[in-house]
Amino acid sequence: MLSEPRSGRLAAWGNALLAGLVSPDDCVLAVVGDDAVHRVEGLPGESGPVGLTLALGRLRALGVSGLRIALPAPGHPLGLSGPAEFNARALEAEEAVVCHGAALGLVPEVYEAGPDGDVHVEVVWHVLPVREAAPADVPSLGEAERELAEALRDATEVLSRLDVAGSGPVAEAVIDAYRARAERGREVLAPGYPPRAVRVLELAQRVGMLVSLASENGHGAAVTSGEMAARAAALRPVERTARRAQVAAYNAYVEERERGAR
Repeated sequence: MLSEPRSGRLAAWGNALLAGLVSPDDCVLAVVGDDAVHRVEGLPGESGPVGLTLALGRLRALGVSGLRIALPAPGHPLGLSGPAEFNARALEAEEAVVCHGAALGLVPEVYEAGPDGDVHVEVVWHVLPVREAAPADVPSLGEAERELAEALRDATEVLSRLDVAGSGPVAEAVIDAYRARAERGREVLAPGYPPRAVRVLELAQRVGMLVSLASENGHGAAVTSGEMAARAAALRPVERTARRAQVAAYNAYVEERERGAR
């Protein structure tokens, strides 16, 4: 949750490109990020993989007017609407992009090669048919913001009560890194997104950071299996809330367009 999901980058900057707010080159640069290259496979009308610039242009020609994301987890098909094959691929990848205006979705497959410190990352986006229906369990921005305020309080309480490591130098280093990253660009979302979506995404990332901190730095003060189970149970709904809010923020562009069209 500390890093932007690839589906988030593709949806946010793809939406900015579809709206004419960024150039194709700037869009692709932002989507690829630190990866080596992104390609799109299975695009209608293409016999093999193509680059992102061509793929986004083809999607526009197919009627795509916006992009949403899904961040599913086992037992929680967040942002998905089917069919089963697409849902299964998205669940395996833990993310996907769903097109608005055409019944298509994109699921990333990541390939890594090279030694530690010099890993070469390539991403192939597989295009699959999707069911045109409302995405599962995605809140409005207002709902997400209210839920996040409560989740941030809960996550902080769980950290202080159960995670001894969370109050030491490891926690401070993670929080400092988060703040430094946040201050570098402030471009959490692409141009065209409402300010509230930016605010919700920043808060969702902070809540996710606290959950990751509590989950990854040993077992903290939880020394028995019962205490560890209680700790995991306490953090699970907080993590779910942060994921729901993240999806709501990335999907806000399409939701705003839909409201304006009514």
